Amino acid sequence: MSLNAIQVERKSYEMPPCEGFTITLFITVADIDRSADFYEKVFGGRILSRGDKKGASGHIQIANTWLIVNVGGGPTPDKPTITLNVPADQNNVSSFMNIRVADIQACYTLWKSRGAEFITEPILKYGEIRCYIRDPDGYIIEVGQSTN
Repeated sequence: MSLNAIQVERKSYEMPPCEGFTITLFITVADIDRSADFYEKVFGGRILSRGDKKGASGHIQIANTWLIVNVGGGPTPDKPTITLNVPADQNNVSSFMNIRVADIQACYTLWKSRGAEFITEPILKYGEIRCYIRDPDGYIIEVGQSTN
């Protein structure tokens, strides 16, 4: 059975969830407003909150995903040995956001016009076309389109 033929139950996701769960991505950023503005401008995200000076995080809805952005900091009672920092080296990463699109060339052109800094133009690789964007803190975001 092909991927397109698989029927998946559709649900309406909301934050916070009324039932079940919703997955969000948390990233440590140097400046909440700068990051919120980037994800709003480039991807058409909806800024739900910009956090506050007391340490509250910012929240952005991007399509069917929620992104939490907050400045780094030291250990807290619920993570007593963990310190959060922005990436120290933009060329050594351990994870990235992946955005699947229907038309990569249209997204490349639009998002570039909105200020996205692409590492390369879209390239055919492993049965898909893909490229990567860097956000203001150096996180990479893969943009891919299936070719099958």
